Amino acid sequence: MHGDFSRLTFQPGKHHTAVLSQQGRLRLDAEDNEQAAIQAYLARQLTTDLIGPYAGPAGDLGFAISRTDEGDHPDLTIGPGRYYVGGILCDATGPDGGGWTYLNQPDAVIDPDKQGLPDNGFLVYLRVRERVVSAIEDPDLHEKALGPSLPGTTLRLRVAWQVLVTGVETRDVKAGRAAFEDWAQQRHPHRGVAAFGVERPADADDDTCIVNPEAAYRGPENQLYRVEVHHGGAQGTATVKWSRDNGSAVYTIGELEGDWVTVTGSTDDKMLPEVEDWVEVIDDVVTSGDDPGPLLQVVDVDFGGRRVRLSGVPADDTGRDVARHPYLRRWDQRAPGRGGQALDGGAVPITENVWIPLEQGVQVKFGAGGTYRTGEYWTVAARTLDGDVEWPRVDGEPVLRPPAGPQEHLAPLAWFPPDGEMQDLRMQFEPISRSV
Repeated sequence: MHGDFSRLTFQPGKHHTAVLSQQGRLRLDAEDNEQAAIQAYLARQLTTDLIGPYAGPAGDLGFAISRTDEGDHPDLTIGPGRYYVGGILCDATGPDGGGWTYLNQPDAVIDPDKQGLPDNGFLVYLRVRERVVSAIEDPDLHEKALGPSLPGTTLRLRVAWQVLVTGVETRDVKAGRAAFEDWAQQRHPHRGVAAFGVERPADADDDTCIVNPEAAYRGPENQLYRVEVHHGGAQGTATVKWSRDNGSAVYTIGELEGDWVTVTGSTDDKMLPEVEDWVEVIDDVVTSGDDPGPLLQVVDVDFGGRRVRLSGVPADDTGRDVARHPYLRRWDQRAPGRGGQALDGGAVPITENVWIPLEQGVQVKFGAGGTYRTGEYWTVAARTLDGDVEWPRVDGEPVLRPPAGPQEHLAPLAWFPPDGEMQDLRMQFEPISRSV
């Protein structure tokens, strides 16, 4: 989750059931967020234990799929109603009480020329994720009384469901669910693992700051570092970007004209990013898809006009449509000339089984044989008090752990074989009824 958090402390393995306040004590953002995470985790585990990995109520079973060939492109209708996937409630009911269509759904931008329905047999499935929403993406979250230039207050977690399609090779009309399970297993190969550590930089003796001279972490402030996969794949292809503030520094795009960007708002203390900063151009199309936004470098800043000039022009109209809530997200990786690593397209190439330095003594290591997906991330809190990072260790060695997120849940909805009738793959349960 991107956001200006002090720490992300929820760990299911600790089996905490509540956060308890004490009189006269401080209460931090991490504790409120952990309470929300505990409640969501318990509710979703209970739902999954009762109804299984996916199912909907018989009286309001949502996401009924049917095909329509009206219009310029074949389409699917998505019936209104509720469905639970991974214990998460998904509601397909639109503002008018009806449903949606494949080409016009709220959390997926579908290009019919690139993502149209396959000519042969295909599966229709539901993908469910949660994403953080700020006042940039939902202007209703902004309190106008605070003024237009102040940063946002709280964020929201939003369920983003997507009805998607994929081709299948099997022709057995009775094998729709089995075909889905096989495809889902192939979609999730071995995930990469990573660990964080600290090492006192070689030039630490030349540092005149007030940090403890023996500290490994040399930063002047407490930080929440985030390492996020930019381009997915295996070692040799995959790259990561990183942020010292959990990727929370974003800048609203008011206008994108050539390589100049007019900035109308910011969640950062600085109204504009600085020259040589790397920024990712993001909008609703990027957040709903599987590919990252373009990483570009700031090459000039016009403070009077609140504009920054980028090292290139985003392709495919990314960031140009104000209705799609475009913004820049700042990342903190640096090229070798500024103490960083050799970059590939603005991101750091993943090299496994070696420590990759980030900054101020913080470093990350990726385990061998991983497959990385765009958007997967790890976070670690760095603290000035002990000059260390908060990461689990066994016998003094940092533990390799899978990504903290994002979590993705899949459920089959329908199968359209090459010949024969559509097969409904949804599951349903009977809600408990009580007589008065």
